[in-house]
Amino acid sequence: MSIIISFIEPESEGPRMPRIAPAPLEQYAPLVGVDAPLRQQVYAQAPELVGPYLQFMAALRDKGTLPARLIELLRLRIAFHNQCRSCMAIRYSSGLDDGVTENLVCSLEKPQEADDLTDAEKAALAYADRLATDHLSITDETFAELGKYFDAGETMELCLQVGTFVGYGRMAASLAMTDDLPDDYADMDAVLAPWRNAPASVVG
Repeated sequence: MSIIISFIEPESEGPRMPRIAPAPLEQYAPLVGVDAPLRQQVYAQAPELVGPYLQFMAALRDKGTLPARLIELLRLRIAFHNQCRSCMAIRYSSGLDDGVTENLVCSLEKPQEADDLTDAEKAALAYADRLATDHLSITDETFAELGKYFDAGETMELCLQVGTFVGYGRMAASLAMTDDLPDDYADMDAVLAPWRNAPASVVG
């Protein structure tokens, strides 16, 4: 008696879908536009909140007094800690216009050793690192260091920016919104970094 063993090629998994599906076109288009990026299509599943939420995020970018360069550096460093693909894949034009280059982004791998980051930027990034990885380790000394470079209003703005990036990025990472990103962002098991993976797009 002979035994015939056949092998069936597994079907390709295809693109990974977000963990919450995008809203239907007729739902998201009036809220965020027909050409909205995938992340905004997903957010539109909460139609009552997506508009105010995006307005809040825009206010953080447009109404703040801190340099756009600093805000973009903080955002990208926290995106690494959060492993947020949709965060790492973009660059904001305001940051680019204020001097953020890909060479400067590479300095975020070891910011405290970088020659092209200012002492103020290093202090802000040190606070961001702690808030993103071990917030209970933040002490009076942490804020004393920030106080060397930022007044009370600027420090509070810094806290709001960093806190938003930490929370938003973790949410975005958990949703696995990678369908519209380059293939090297799709592997959810890989550890990515803004200084190793090329940006996919620039947004205003």
